[in-house]
Amino acid sequence: MKKQAGFTLIELMIVVAIVAILAAIALPAYQTYTKKSKMTQLVAATGALKTAVEVCIQTYGPGQCALGGNGMPVSAGSYAGVDLTYTAPVSGSNTSITATVSASGASSTLAPLTVSNTVTMTSPSTIPLVWTITCDTNATNDGYCPN
Repeated sequence: MKKQAGFTLIELMIVVAIVAILAAIALPAYQTYTKKSKMTQLVAATGALKTAVEVCIQTYGPGQCALGGNGMPVSAGSYAGVDLTYTAPVSGSNTSITATVSASGASSTLAPLTVSNTVTMTSPSTIPLVWTITCDTNATNDGYCPN
């Protein structure tokens, strides 16, 4: 008669314990990665508006790029759950585009971000435009603000 081979109960318990420890380490890292990718999506949402601002300032000069004029969109609007606001530059001041998570985006496509998460892109109104990204305090402190 042949002896049956297999794993003992203690061996199986050790494997389960190792998998549990690895999962406990991996989940927080994955959540931070997910938040950082969603914040990057906020930056990507500003792309069309940022391009319109750059073309307008290079073509017409600072102070000439209010919404609805000189090739600028009529309103900043919303993109994929992101509310975009735009501050038109006055001659010599900064251009500012703010991406804010809307309520619908926070519950669907942009989860786990909340409506308090914002990304602000600012550039001096001089050519060449150099955009600077700043985030809300939580995103900055938690390390998921895109650079």
